[in-house]
Amino acid sequence: MLAYVLKRLAMTALVLLVVMTFLAALVHLIPGDPVTTILGPRADPELSKIVRDQMQLDLPVPEQIWNFITGALHGDLGVDFVSDEDVTSLVFSALPHTIVLAVSSLVLAIGIGVPLGVYAATHPNTWLDRVMGLISVSFITVPSYLAALLLVLIFSVHLHWLPAIGTGDFSDPVDYLRHLILPAIALGLAWIGYFARLVRASMLEVLNTNYIRTAHAFGIRERVIFYRYALKNAIIPTIAVLGVGLGTLMGYAIFVEVIFARPGLGTLIYDSIESRNYPVVRGGVLVVAILFVTCNLLADLSYRFLDPRIRAEQGL
Repeated sequence: MLAYVLKRLAMTALVLLVVMTFLAALVHLIPGDPVTTILGPRADPELSKIVRDQMQLDLPVPEQIWNFITGALHGDLGVDFVSDEDVTSLVFSALPHTIVLAVSSLVLAIGIGVPLGVYAATHPNTWLDRVMGLISVSFITVPSYLAALLLVLIFSVHLHWLPAIGTGDFSDPVDYLRHLILPAIALGLAWIGYFARLVRASMLEVLNTNYIRTAHAFGIRERVIFYRYALKNAIIPTIAVLGVGLGTLMGYAIFVEVIFARPGLGTLIYDSIESRNYPVVRGGVLVVAILFVTCNLLADLSYRFLDPRIRAEQGL
């Protein structure tokens, strides 16, 4: 097990190194002069020199990449040349709102999707199973930004039940929760359908195994078989995608945060892209990449820890 963990940690470090190298070279991958792209062709020469010096564009490209990687490893993501603030402070002040949104969406997706999948698997080929399948597929195919716009139109514009923009007051949990409901639903809607289909397929596979048939032969109640024996093994594949799900939700949060005007990491990256603020863009994207890779690593390790068959096959 230790050898596998070390191997996965090494792969994770390699992926992050490639991501940091790409982000450091990003400013040179865009056609044209970066400073002219940022400030425009009529920018003051003195201001252009300041921005060029601040972004270290006069240095050789390998040295720029090295400086960014070493700085990131020490927690220094550069300086925002627009506000002259530390990028690390900007990113981590916006990050909590995005994490709360992504985690809330994932919890919502699990809380609704898993019971729907279990019910569909325990009532296969019924009209309710078909209706749930149709609803699940519909949820999966609806983009998060479209779901956000529809929710705002229905619950904010027409019904006036929930606020459409902002995050509310964090010191007032009720107000913060009211501002969180619509974004969390919009972001987690597709994953509700995905978890429902995944759990249904896993449950049906487990229910056809020999030990479930043996449990039926011994006269054990169906409710006990479904929830104590079948669901315990059927839920394992769901755990494997939790890391991917959380990382994907962190990425999709950009669209939802912009629509709901939430001051999270997605909005920060979006505003920085519009203003060509490369230090903030690469700092924000790097933090999202780190969270995505970390979540995948934890989900992968948890999957192998929970499934004894994999440990037996790989000798973990």
